[in-house]
Amino acid sequence: MYISGAPDDNWNNSDLHNLGSVTAADFEVVEMNPIYTAANVPTGASPVISSFTASSQSVSAGTPVTLNWNVAGPSYLIVSPEVGPVRGTSVTVSPSQSTTYTLYATNAFGRTTATVNITVQ
Repeated sequence: MYISGAPDDNWNNSDLHNLGSVTAADFEVVEMNPIYTAANVPTGASPVISSFTASSQSVSAGTPVTLNWNVAGPSYLIVSPEVGPVRGTSVTVSPSQSTTYTLYATNAFGRTTATVNITVQ
């Protein structure tokens, strides 16, 4: 068995020399079933965002606005900027300036996005 790597000043050579004591017997075989190839990669639909709306399109700075969405088939959702990962079907934001919020709906087959604009007056 042979272990190799690319030279890098960030490597600690003392730590790297410890790898010399590693043998093939130190590893465990893990069955991967199935093994995906170009011929058997699973296929499916990306999430579908049927709506992404705001409770108000124009507000004063700091006024709470509820963002609502309806999405089919996501593994996870992210609202950007500033909100991050979300669960459920809504989140409340309080923009201090005009902002375009983006909803990212992602699953194993792809990502779908939708946006909503909030104007701060």
